[in-house]
Amino acid sequence: MKTQTKNYSAGHSLYLKRCRRETIIIQAARFGLLLALLGIWELIAAFELVDPFIISSPSRIAAMIGDLAKDGSLFYHIGTTLWETMLGFAIAVALGTAIALLLWWSERARRILEPYIVVLNSLPKIALGPVIIIWFGTGSTAIVFMTVLVGIIVAILNMLGGFLSTDKNKILLLESMGATKLQILIKLVIPSALPDFIGMLKICVGMAWIGSIMGEYIVSKAGLGYLIVYGGQVFRLDLVMAATAILCVLAAGMYALVALVEKLLVRKD
Repeated sequence: MKTQTKNYSAGHSLYLKRCRRETIIIQAARFGLLLALLGIWELIAAFELVDPFIISSPSRIAAMIGDLAKDGSLFYHIGTTLWETMLGFAIAVALGTAIALLLWWSERARRILEPYIVVLNSLPKIALGPVIIIWFGTGSTAIVFMTVLVGIIVAILNMLGGFLSTDKNKILLLESMGATKLQILIKLVIPSALPDFIGMLKICVGMAWIGSIMGEYIVSKAGLGYLIVYGGQVFRLDLVMAATAILCVLAAGMYALVALVEKLLVRKD
């Protein structure tokens, strides 16, 4: 099978070279900024400009992570939080998208339910903590439910907005050609809402981590949220900062997966 080679003009090749160089500069600047911040933090703690007990330090955080890895608890707590977050994220996205489709399909249902959805979105979810404990107990089910509760309303509102923003003229054109509502949904509405779907995924990534950690604050016996709460109770700030640093890495990794999905879905032929 022959591979196709693209012949660019000199001007376009120069433009692509500049874009690649700019990308390298940005990535290097990001990495350099991170190293600089970590270095400043380490020096502040080393010279005790601020009490290391209060702010910890990168070296102490790394040592704490190493200790957790040695006794095997690190991967247990990471695994617990990760599966709770991923499951809650998947349920919130799938159920939220499905509900948004139903609300797009039925204008009457949308007009009836939309005020309630807005109110639920405004409600502080942590206020429902005692109710969730009574309903689901103190296990992982309650944490997953909290994760879904935090993310599902965001998913519904974002996807409903995407579906409703479909070009009305295109809908009228398909209707004039005899297309059914289901055909309009499949051929036009869903494809046009793809950017909104990607945006919703990016938002729900953060909401999923908020929900799972919030749930672990309330009812957990394991997980990174549990480590943060426990570390705060016994004044082990290194443990709190180590768990927080791990959360940052996991959240960034999950966001990177969503960014990869975006590239796969919107890639040009």
